[in-house]
Amino acid sequence: MSAAATFDFAGQSFHMLADRALFWPRHGALIVADLHLEKASWYAALGQPLPPYDSHDTLDRLAALAAATAARAIWCLGDSFHDRDAAERIVPAVADRLFGQAASAKLLWIAGNHDGLTGGAWGGEVADELVVDGIVLRHQSAPHETRPEISGHFHPKLRLNIRGRHVSRPCFAGDGRRLILPAFGALTGGLAADDPVIAANFAGPYEAMLVARGRHLRFPCPGRPADDATASRAVVARRG
Repeated sequence: MSAAATFDFAGQSFHMLADRALFWPRHGALIVADLHLEKASWYAALGQPLPPYDSHDTLDRLAALAAATAARAIWCLGDSFHDRDAAERIVPAVADRLFGQAASAKLLWIAGNHDGLTGGAWGGEVADELVVDGIVLRHQSAPHETRPEISGHFHPKLRLNIRGRHVSRPCFAGDGRRLILPAFGALTGGLAADDPVIAANFAGPYEAMLVARGRHLRFPCPGRPADDATASRAVVARRG
């Protein structure tokens, strides 16, 4: 299994995985967000050919993590497919892999703003959101949600300057009540974890978090200014 660190969120114990995923031992659930399957084929349809391997790469990593954690369930928090027409472009080999994954672990698709998912997709189930042990799992953080929440959508990344070298890594963004997952997909860009668009989802200071060499690293983010009217509005994230 990729490097992992145990941490508590909303009274529950989770494993934060270095490979951009979360594992909830209590439920045997592997939690990922923003797979954006078939993104390369979407670019190809627009006349920008990319190697058509992104879906296989993403599913390779997903299968490896599911096996390493012995996951009984896989919960995908939205934008699992890059666009609403992805189902029409998906090749049989990728579809077969999805059916196979659903046969080995219960597959739940949380609907995102890109997906266009329908019920029973590739052997899985589809829901708008999921509530487990008082924690809401959905695609995009809801500004007025008072319950603990786990979501995706914003593709947070931590950007650091290390000895004069700029480094960017997908990361988690969270506080004691909200946790935003990094994008899991192979061709996904990201938004700086301290960007005002992400900060708008938190009531105060929060942290950018990642796992490196088995250590749970935390970097403070100041949160939005109390008088920042722009940040207080619901904003759709910029994503690469």
